[in-house]
Amino acid sequence: MTDHVLSIDTHAHSAGPTVLTVAGELDYHTGGQLREALEETEFTKAGVVIDLTDLTYCDSTGITVLVTAYHRAKKADAPLALAGLNPDLRRVFGIVGLDRVFAFHPTVEKAVSSM
Repeated sequence: MTDHVLSIDTHAHSAGPTVLTVAGELDYHTGGQLREALEETEFTKAGVVIDLTDLTYCDSTGITVLVTAYHRAKKADAPLALAGLNPDLRRVFGIVGLDRVFAFHPTVEKAVSSM
């Protein structure tokens, strides 16, 4: 049996955006944690960066949580970027078309500077 572990750290970047650092597995068992963290995050003109550098797995539930965040950001007219996707996740996200929805950046700093 696999342990479904996800950790989320939220902090304000010195340049203004809120950064959510997500680590572990984002799936059916843990998606609610990220959904709650995003619901507690204020989407403002300063923007939101979701740092996925330490994300090891993401299933369709995780993708749904990210797409919901995208819609919320659009409604708030707030920039939203994903940072640190590993090659495997970048490939999966590309297959499902998220590369046409999100701005992908190699690092949080690159994501912040793009805002």
